Order: sequence, then structure tokens, then C-alpha cells
Amino acid sequence: MKKTEGGGVLLNPEVIVYTSRNCDDCEKVIGKLNEWEIKYEERNVSENREYFKELQGNNVYGTPAIFINGEKILGYQIRKMKQKLGIKEKPQYIDIDSMNFS
Repeated sequence: MKKTEGGGVLLNPEVIVYTSRNCDDCEKVIGKLNEWEIKYEERNVSENREYFKELQGNNVYGTPAIFINGEKILGYQIRKMKQKLGIKEKPQYIDIDSMNFS
């Protein structure tokens, strides 16, 4: 991923994702990062007690918790993830030709 002048995608961001077992939102976060081809380190707090202690040290007690270059995002928040990673939102257009105004 290249970083562009106008706030494009970050070059090699450090991404750490704290997950746990049976966490649907954790799976969604991992899925989005894979879709965007962002490298990340997954730390499953259900499997490793030390990871849970790390989270507690950051005053976080739930998953998913994402740290992008040290900045915390709690839960499944796509817009915040995109913002921190420098991924621009695609504009959404409405096809007015297909609309019925009668």
C-alpha cells in the first residue's frame, strides 16, 4: 500500500487486532482488513492470558479492539478504521434516470 499526498492509504501501518472466541464483530474486522489487504497481527485474548492483560493495561475490557499505529478503535467501526488507515470512502451516487418521479 502506498501513501499519497492527499491522505491516501498509509504505508505499512502497524495494526494489532485483539479478538476472542465466538466474536462475530471480531470476524467482521478481520474480514475487512483482509479485503483491504492490510497486514495485521491478531491477538486472541481467549487463547492467551497475556493479551488480555495487555488490553486491560489500555483500559479495554472487550473485543474487538483495534490499534492502528497505537490509536485505539473499539468495536466494529468501519469508518474509523478507514480513516485511521487512510482509505477513502467511495462516493455513492443515485441513478436518477432509473427513478420514477411521476
